[in-house]
Amino acid sequence: MEAADAGEGCVSVVEFSISGMTCAACSTRLEKVLNRQQGMQANVNLAAERARVRLSGVGPEAVIAVVAKAGFSAAVVDAGTRDREKAEKRRVYRREVQRFWIAVALSLPLVAQMAFMFGEAGHAHELPRWWQLALATPVQFWIGWRFYEGAYKALRGGGANMDVLVALGTSMAWGFSTAVTVLGLDQHVYFEGGAAVITLVLLGKLLEARAKSQTSAAIESLIRLQPKMARVERAGAWQEIAVDALMPGDVFLVRPGESVPVDGVVLDGESGVDEAMLTGESMPVSKRLGDAVFAATANGAGALRCQATGVGEQTLLAGIIRLVGEAQGSKAPVQRLADRIAGIFVPVVCALALATLVAWWGVGGEFAQALVNAVAVLVIACPCALGLATPTAIMVGTGQGARAGILVRNAEALERAEKIGVLALDKTGTLTCGKPVLSELLVRKGEDVAALRLAAALESRSEHPLARAVLAAATTVDLPEVKNFRALTGLGVAGEIEDREYRLGAPNWLGVSDDPDILRLQQAGKTVIALQEVSAAGGQLLAILAIADALRPTSRQAVALLKQRGIRVVMLTGDNAATAAAIAAQADIDEFRAGILPADKAAAVNALKDGKTVVAMVGDGINDAPALAAADVSFAIGAGSDAAIEVADLTLIRSDLLGVVDAIGLSAATLGKIRQNLFFAFIYNVLGIPLAAMGLLNPVVAGAAMAMSSVSVVSNSLLLKRWHPQEKNTG
Repeated sequence: MEAADAGEGCVSVVEFSISGMTCAACSTRLEKVLNRQQGMQANVNLAAERARVRLSGVGPEAVIAVVAKAGFSAAVVDAGTRDREKAEKRRVYRREVQRFWIAVALSLPLVAQMAFMFGEAGHAHELPRWWQLALATPVQFWIGWRFYEGAYKALRGGGANMDVLVALGTSMAWGFSTAVTVLGLDQHVYFEGGAAVITLVLLGKLLEARAKSQTSAAIESLIRLQPKMARVERAGAWQEIAVDALMPGDVFLVRPGESVPVDGVVLDGESGVDEAMLTGESMPVSKRLGDAVFAATANGAGALRCQATGVGEQTLLAGIIRLVGEAQGSKAPVQRLADRIAGIFVPVVCALALATLVAWWGVGGEFAQALVNAVAVLVIACPCALGLATPTAIMVGTGQGARAGILVRNAEALERAEKIGVLALDKTGTLTCGKPVLSELLVRKGEDVAALRLAAALESRSEHPLARAVLAAATTVDLPEVKNFRALTGLGVAGEIEDREYRLGAPNWLGVSDDPDILRLQQAGKTVIALQEVSAAGGQLLAILAIADALRPTSRQAVALLKQRGIRVVMLTGDNAATAAAIAAQADIDEFRAGILPADKAAAVNALKDGKTVVAMVGDGINDAPALAAADVSFAIGAGSDAAIEVADLTLIRSDLLGVVDAIGLSAATLGKIRQNLFFAFIYNVLGIPLAAMGLLNPVVAGAAMAMSSVSVVSNSLLLKRWHPQEKNTG
């Protein structure tokens, strides 16, 4: 829940677990019912059995009441919901398996007799009809009671679902056969049809439930990664305590081979940490003093003494689990068509079944055959496959993305990513490593140490990455006090040191951009800043500082792969044209925009739009926030902070441009599965219903086909687990 409560005037988003939904018609109807209520905006997911509801001025209890009135049950999702649901689903699954085998035992004699029904002596092998009635009745009303209950709740709530179709169809077959048996009429009975349909539908539901449980395997695996206990320093001694009891500021120890319990920062020690569960990167990441560590990552051979910075719901792992859960519960625009069809599907099918009954009875004059064909229409038309087509693929796709360090905010973003035509890239930290170092210091007046001392003092107040490079080079220098400090975005910094005015920043700001040394360094792909003393006589150049930020080893490979997909790649940077050209050449980027201030990047992104092409932006998620917001699809690279996760449509935890290629590939794979699923769901009904109406499909065969259609859709979605991230080529 994104807000603690939903009091008057408060807006909150609450997630509910929903039970009682059986098909797409259920989820569609429930969503419509909730959205008609004042103060509720809902999104219901059949595959996840969840509803996310934005509440305004009402509380969760109002949602629970509305859901109950619609024929379902709801409960607010909390920390223990997943465990309770798993236990309940295991209990229900075991009960349904037992009932299924009982149904098989009762139905088998009815179905087996059909093998002897052909030929002249067929009826001699028919079971006595009273025996058939005795075998079929428990299947119809005990084993099949779930369908009657579901149908009643759906009709009471003003809708119709799969249960209505199954209950109506099998009841017609059982009722007709019972009347023939009781009255002793000379007609064929269809007890085997109703019993077999219920048994097969139950089998389909069991297989579907088993397959659906695998779609959420990614989240389950993430949850299992976090250790339950932590070794914490208390009063100079180490104690084993529950991870849930850790507080920010606590000092904990991660021994060799253990998992990190919570997010923290290294105080002492050195080790390699496997962060593959966050980033998909197989190589261990070196950790030492001051480095961040994240919950559930695996420590290597060294011991690390760390201080907790994020615990509970504030860890990066918890944020990933929350984000993946939200994405799995969201709807892709492609699902809207399926939802609209599911909303009217059952009433239309009932009308078609009635028309089939009337037509066959009127033309052929044989009520029994007309009834069989009408039952076949009802049974084969279940919309389950239609309702599962999109959410199961989204669940598996977003789960696979999480394993590879790709966090998808919602299904809509995942769908749009496949359609990207233009990709705008930030330079620093995206194409480059984001760890600039001072590579050259050219002093025009004074000594090297004095110039570095002045530059570092000015940069000590700045948060810019270039400032960190200068400060890192001046760790042994005593810095003087800076007065009247000023930071000019995109230009540089200024301030007074020892009663003199200094400026440090872009050469064009200081009027020295035509200096030969500056031009030479820029053409070498280095970022250049200049130190200037300002007086009444004007500015005097004191030093030139060249800062190098190496291109990421995989950037050129990523750009090549993006081009192969037909994507136009454009680099946006605040650096000068010469430096931008050098970096673009190294990355094999043909198009760039240089000298763009952070505030102007959004305008640059908008300028790339032509109303037809999907434009994406890749940045660090913080400084590039306006540009990310302006893009049709936004990627944040390097999700070490919550801010990055909050800004972008897709967050790439691994600081690697190949993650963008992987995200687009994942989008294409997921949308491909959705299209396949929808095609099979539609074609199944488009072909099946006419065949049933024409009398070419037995109800038993129809029941088997209907049951397996849902299983096939879920199984097809599970094939997404074969998707893997792009292999690196750093050579």
